[in-house]
Amino acid sequence: MCSEVTRNSLEKILPQLKCHFTWNLFREGSISSHIEDRVCNQIELLNSEHKATMYNLLAYIKHIDGDNEAALACLKQAEDSLGPEQDDQADITRLITWGNYAWIYYHMELLSKAQVYVDKVRHVCKKYANPYSMECPELDCEEGWTRLKCGRNERAKMCFLKALEEKPNDPESSSGLAIATCRVEQAQKQFSVDALKQAMELNSKNEYVKVLLALKLQKTGAEAEGEQLVKDALRNAADQTDVLQKAAQFYQKKGNIERANTFLIRALRSTENNTPLYCLVMYRYRGMLEQLQKTGHAETSDSREKMEELRGLIKEYMHQALQRKRSPLNSYSDLIDFPEVERCYQFVFSKESPSAEEQQLYQSYCDLQDYHRQSEGLAALKAFLQSCSLTGTTSAEKEEMKQQAQAADENPQRQDELDSWPL
Repeated sequence: MCSEVTRNSLEKILPQLKCHFTWNLFREGSISSHIEDRVCNQIELLNSEHKATMYNLLAYIKHIDGDNEAALACLKQAEDSLGPEQDDQADITRLITWGNYAWIYYHMELLSKAQVYVDKVRHVCKKYANPYSMECPELDCEEGWTRLKCGRNERAKMCFLKALEEKPNDPESSSGLAIATCRVEQAQKQFSVDALKQAMELNSKNEYVKVLLALKLQKTGAEAEGEQLVKDALRNAADQTDVLQKAAQFYQKKGNIERANTFLIRALRSTENNTPLYCLVMYRYRGMLEQLQKTGHAETSDSREKMEELRGLIKEYMHQALQRKRSPLNSYSDLIDFPEVERCYQFVFSKESPSAEEQQLYQSYCDLQDYHRQSEGLAALKAFLQSCSLTGTTSAEKEEMKQQAQAADENPQRQDELDSWPL
């Protein structure tokens, strides 16, 4: 009876807690396969005061994956990273961590332990109208950064604006607002730089904001000024993945593809399981090869040697991408030997794969065979596709497989949705 009373009480209280379980961070089926790797990468790079936020997010991801023991371990690391600090932001992060503890113990049916953490939250919040929640700019800022990490840019922007109403010119909230605004405006094809400049003035150590501003300046014709910002950011954050990716984007737009790829390869050292980044490097090498093929010197011995080198690099990064995430391969067949591409498909088909993904691969394989007029087995493959039903797969699965090989090249900004924390 006592257990039922505790359960009923928790079911009323838990939805009031402000934490990852009540923020609706991910759309159903929208957690990408490499998100955990990128969160871990951020934990390695961040200063200690920001690690707790990422450990909390990692705990939530572990819970969604069904590993509550690992989630609890992440929350313990979040607590440890805060140490004995007693400032407002540390206290807010503790509240969020305690809320996550309560939810996870509830899902584990450890109700008494869940109640312990609910009581911790109540002890801090009891002076407010709601004893299990509170309104303050530090909490809004923390929620904003978490939403930003999960790609919820509009909601993140609202959180930062709310925080700045109560605490104007706060460096953390200003940086977050600048990044969120930049992403929202990117989707709307607007390119204002005011928010980025203000954020850089308030928080000059945020190198990510610096390279974002550089890209905006490049778009407005101030490329030289932008390049100085990129160089400055790289001096201060030589191994920061998000900065390296934005630097690569800057030099790609400048036309220096080789230098752009150098930065992407450096970024891969810190996030080696990031399949889209391997795809992006592969696309960049493809661009270099196409560029060389279009020149009037493509038949010289030096050019032929360089082209062979690029074909080899395209193959290498294709294999790396395939080993980490089986993805549809399109439009590479005119750049490298067809048997090599076919062998990659056969390698993929030899592994167990989800039905939607497998059918996308078969369709790509049919297209590839059509392109090279090798029709043996083509009719059977097409018949197989026609007989397949996709009703058992979610639209998110289909969309992910459709966009996997294209997203990195068409919209490189999406690569760093998780890589924007100020170091």
